Amino acid sequence: MSDLPYRRNVAAIIFNPKGKIFIALRHDLAKEGIWSFPQGGIDQHEDPRDAIKRELSEEIGSDQIEILEEYPEWLSYDFPPDVLKNPLKGKYKGQTQKWFAVRFIGNDSDINLDNDVEKEFDDWKWIDITELKEIKTGYKRDLYAKISEYFKKYSNA
Repeated sequence: MSDLPYRRNVAAIIFNPKGKIFIALRHDLAKEGIWSFPQGGIDQHEDPRDAIKRELSEEIGSDQIEILEEYPEWLSYDFPPDVLKNPLKGKYKGQTQKWFAVRFIGNDSDINLDNDVEKEFDDWKWIDITELKEIKTGYKRDLYAKISEYFKKYSNA
């Protein structure tokens, strides 16, 4: 498995005007109660800034965001063995991600989780960034802790 490549991906912590962050219940892991930040693959020759807007439009039904900051480096993680069995994940050993802090400038009513052809999320909520450690995020826990610490300056914490 180690000879498999990493999938290029974008991800975002979305902050609302009150400094709370968006977290969503993953459709494929809803039974386990796993929550996630929006993320998705980068198309060939696509700029990561364009990719994050496209992914947010697909996954949460809105690209009404302003980019606040880009994490200065790509962050990579390996998939755990059970995730590698997934057909898409079987092509990659993990993901290398460009993370963004973005401000949501739309209204909550603009968020539509049923917009995506391949439904990503079943539910969503705004939480304080300090509550993230209490949320089940599965194997991405350490990555989420690192990225939320870096971007916490945009929160209400």
